[in-house]
Amino acid sequence: MVQVNGNYLKLKAGYLFPEIARRVKAFSEANPEAPIIRLGIGDVTEPLPQACRTAMKAAIDEMGTHAGFHGYGPEQGYPWLREAIAQHDFQARGCQVSAEEIFISDGSKCDSSNILDILGPDNRIAVTDPVYPVYVDSNVMAGRTGEADDAGRYGGLTYLPITAANGFSAEIPEQPVDLIYLCFPNNPTGAVASREQLQAWVDYARRHDALILFDAAYEAFIQDPELPHSIYEIEGARECAIEFRSFSKNAGFTGTRCALTVVPRGLLGTAANGEKVELWSLWNRRQCTKFNGVSYIVQRGAEAVYSAEGKSQVQGLIRFYMDNAAIIRRELSAAGLQVHGGEQAPYVWLKTPEGLDSWGFFDKLLNQAHVVGTPGSGFGAAGEGYFRLSAFNSRARVEEAMERVRAL
Repeated sequence: MVQVNGNYLKLKAGYLFPEIARRVKAFSEANPEAPIIRLGIGDVTEPLPQACRTAMKAAIDEMGTHAGFHGYGPEQGYPWLREAIAQHDFQARGCQVSAEEIFISDGSKCDSSNILDILGPDNRIAVTDPVYPVYVDSNVMAGRTGEADDAGRYGGLTYLPITAANGFSAEIPEQPVDLIYLCFPNNPTGAVASREQLQAWVDYARRHDALILFDAAYEAFIQDPELPHSIYEIEGARECAIEFRSFSKNAGFTGTRCALTVVPRGLLGTAANGEKVELWSLWNRRQCTKFNGVSYIVQRGAEAVYSAEGKSQVQGLIRFYMDNAAIIRRELSAAGLQVHGGEQAPYVWLKTPEGLDSWGFFDKLLNQAHVVGTPGSGFGAAGEGYFRLSAFNSRARVEEAMERVRAL
C-alpha cells in the first residue's frame, strides 16, 4: 500500500490563504449579493506595465519564426536578463553581485522552499514570529520540525518575536542557529530593517557559520533612501546570505511568474564529513535537474522592467499602491485603531479592537463590512491580536473598504 509523507499530517490546519478562501466562499454562497472587497492576499490588481506587454508581444512574434523560435532556455535564465538584474538591482547600489550569481525562477515562494533541497536536515532554524507561512510549512513538509504545540509553534524551530514592544525588529537569538529566515520589508508587518540591524545579523551569521535566507520581495516599495534594499549592501553578507527577489509585486507579475535568487560564488556550507562545499554549485545542479527555466516570453517582459519606460511605469505602480497604503493608514488611525507598517511596504499591520482575536476580527469585517483581510494569527502565535490589510487593489475599492471599516 502506498504511504504518504507523514510530515504533511503535522500541518495543523489548511495553509492560511486557502483557509481564507474557504471562509470567503462560504460567506459568498450564503450572501450572493454582498459586494466583497478583498484586501487579504497580496495579489496585485493593476495591469502589467506597457513596456513589459510590448516586449512580450514582440517575443511572441519572434517565437512564430524559425529564426526567433526558442525552445528550452538556460535553467539559470537568459544571460541578458541576468546581466540587466545584476547591473540595475545590485551593482547600481554598490553590491558585488555578478550575472552568474543570479538564477531566474518562477517565484520567490518556490525558491524559498526549494532552497531546502541543498541544505542538510539537521540545521537549527530560526524564523520570525509572525512569519510568512511558507518558511515554516516548507520545513514541516520536509521533516525538519517536530509537532506543533497548542499555540501553533513547531518543535525544532527557534521563533524570534517581532512585536510593537521591540519595534517589529527581529532580535538576535542568544543561542546559535544555522539557518535564519529574514524578510524585510517584512511580510506581514510592513516593518523594515536598518543597515545597523542587518549588519548585526550578518556579523552573527559569520560568527556562527550560519546562513541567512533573505527575502527582499518588497524592496522596491522602500521610500526612505537611507534604508538598504539588499542584504548585499551589508559588509560581509556575501559570506553568509542568499537573497530572494520577485517581479510579482513591483511589476505586477503575480500571474506571469518571474523571480530570482542570488547565490554568491564562494558562499560555503559544510558536508557531514566536515568538508566545505560551495552552495552555488549545489543550487546550480538542483536547478539543472529539477527546473526547466522561465519562458523566453516572460523573461523578455521582465527585461523590459529595466528600460527607461519600464522603470518609469514600475515606479508609477509602486506610487499607486503606496498611496493606497497611506489611505488605509490614515483611515484606520482616524477610526481609533493602532496601525503599523504601510510606509515602506504595501502592507498595513493593525491591532485588532479590544475583545476580538485575529479570526474574530476577520469574521466581523467579512460579515459586517464585506471586507477581506488576513488574520495575524495565521502568520504565527505572535501575530494573534493583529490583522494585515493589503494595499493591492483599485483606488476606488480601497476607499470604499475604508468607509465600510470606519462605519463599524
